Amino acid sequence: MIPDLIDQFRIKGKVAVVTGASRGIGEGIAIGLADAGAHVIITARDHERLKVVEKTIVERNGNCSIVVGDITEEETIQRLIDHAIEGFGQLDIWVSNAGTSDHPGSFAFEEFPPWHWDQQIALNLRPHFVAARACAEVMKPGSSIIGISSIAGIRPAVRFAAYGAAKAGMNNLTETLSIELAPKGIRANVVSPGQVPTEATTRVGGVPPEEFKNLGQRIPLGRVGTPTDIAAAVLYLVSDAGSWVTGQNIVVDGGVT
Repeated sequence: MIPDLIDQFRIKGKVAVVTGASRGIGEGIAIGLADAGAHVIITARDHERLKVVEKTIVERNGNCSIVVGDITEEETIQRLIDHAIEGFGQLDIWVSNAGTSDHPGSFAFEEFPPWHWDQQIALNLRPHFVAARACAEVMKPGSSIIGISSIAGIRPAVRFAAYGAAKAGMNNLTETLSIELAPKGIRANVVSPGQVPTEATTRVGGVPPEEFKNLGQRIPLGRVGTPTDIAAAVLYLVSDAGSWVTGQNIVVDGGVT
């Protein structure tokens, strides 16, 4: 019997964690997974912004709960997993979205400060490793671990060497996880966004909001991406529609790479 393909994209009854969910791509992913039926546990450091996301999800008839914390702290990751297991008895989806940089600017390689390298690895790579290891202990067959990477991880990241290296590390780690966790039935994939204008685009990349519309002129499909574009790729990977997909990097960049 051929299953209804649309039903394959529904994730009703699943429990998902989305890190860095207070704004931008993380917010879009959280809303998308809730729309598809999951109970979404959202986390970030900004409680007020998380409450805004929660309100949006509830208004769309979705289910959501908040865990405030810093994802670079292992205790936060464990609290998220405990919240899922103790509150709902399961954890089906983990999305490592928290990342980018707290530093407003970039560095030429010859001037690249070691402290920034360490900070970027600690924020953009290590939490995914810690989370994946913890998830592997509690996830059941059919579960998914998703990393939100970047096209910076698959091509030169000029003036953002540490960020690019961290995302490349996430990509490689995901390939390793896909093999080592396959016997448990746990799938591991990454999504690599291209230019998706967010607050970080201004804070880190130095692009003012009024320039966002011009970014699309350099993209083959003629527009920048949206958080919903990324959420759609994540939904495919974590749903039954993507049940035979693991170890892959889904690039969502409008044709740039």
